[in-house]
Amino acid sequence: MPPSPTSIPIPPIALAVAVVVTLTTPFQSARADALPGPTWTRTTPAKAGLDSRALETFTRFTQGRGVVVRHGLLAHTWGDASRRGDVASACKPVLAHFLFRAIADQRIPSLDEPVARWEPRLAELNPDLGFKDRSITWRHLANQTSCYGLAEAPGTAFAYNDWQIALFADLLVNRVHNIPWAEVDSQLLHPRLTNPLHCQDNPSFTAHPNPGRLAISPRDFARFGLLYLNLGRWTHEFLLPPEYVRLATRTPLPPNLPRAGNQPAPMLPGQRSLGSRRIPDNQTDHFGSYSFLWWLNGLDHQQRRHWPDAPIDTFAALGHGGIRALWIIPSLDLVVSWNDTVIESPAQENQALRLLLAAIQPPTPTPPSAPVVTPTPAAAPPPPDAP
Repeated sequence: MPPSPTSIPIPPIALAVAVVVTLTTPFQSARADALPGPTWTRTTPAKAGLDSRALETFTRFTQGRGVVVRHGLLAHTWGDASRRGDVASACKPVLAHFLFRAIADQRIPSLDEPVARWEPRLAELNPDLGFKDRSITWRHLANQTSCYGLAEAPGTAFAYNDWQIALFADLLVNRVHNIPWAEVDSQLLHPRLTNPLHCQDNPSFTAHPNPGRLAISPRDFARFGLLYLNLGRWTHEFLLPPEYVRLATRTPLPPNLPRAGNQPAPMLPGQRSLGSRRIPDNQTDHFGSYSFLWWLNGLDHQQRRHWPDAPIDTFAALGHGGIRALWIIPSLDLVVSWNDTVIESPAQENQALRLLLAAIQPPTPTPPSAPVVTPTPAAAPPPPDAP
């Protein structure tokens, strides 16, 4: 039976390695004592190195509701940041988290395991296309390159496709973790993730009619962002080994990988979708910026940066074109979570990031210390003449 610890204690040698990793990569890390406990520790924008007027400009542009977290502290909120709500496709990196957790727990051997082991009907699907679905792997599903429901062979093209995400979610939760959707919150989401993060607003994979969609408040989603900012570490435990966080957030698809076409292929009988009902479903390109269900600030095939005004280490979980989002910028030790905004495109995302970054204040230089002058001791008087 594979192990299923809530977290992975960090031995002393791993702590030393974590320090080296932090110093040799762009990722910054909030201090363990600054991470939120049962409630957030608040700070002022000024103490977090943020300009409050620029933050107000940023939130007037985005509207909606959300939080800005800097150095592990809650520095700014707008709207009702405690209200739980559907985050649409921004749930996908949370599903990917449980894929990597399954590998760490040895429930599956690798990302390249064919998923037909868990759904044998895939092996008999699409004989006219060479039984192409036999070769779908976890890596394909988690990068939306499975081409499930489309004519292309797995791994040959990208299709942002909610049918394949539902297949991924159902196999991962119901088969690999062996948990029915009715019990996923109490048996997986809460004990393995949101309880250790001290989430306050009862996140749920089942509040939406489509199980696997995540309902979570902006302030709770920011905790998940902090976990990934910290390479899977929460206080003194790893909830996910850091190598999986790096893989998930630093390995975008090659910019020359084509987008799939519009020729549909049969899916499994009774296949559900996590959102879109279009057949075939092929919603967007990857822009060289897609990595295990996260969006990165990569380069497309014309060498254009996805968010040109943002640091290159920015990554995000995005739903409904940016209306719902979780942003992590490790080089600035910054996490932002929002919902119900008016942001609906990469261009608007970039504009929001530009306004957010305008709030970053340069560090206040430490004034040079006055030179310390050591007084020269006065010369001792000559001894009196001997009588």
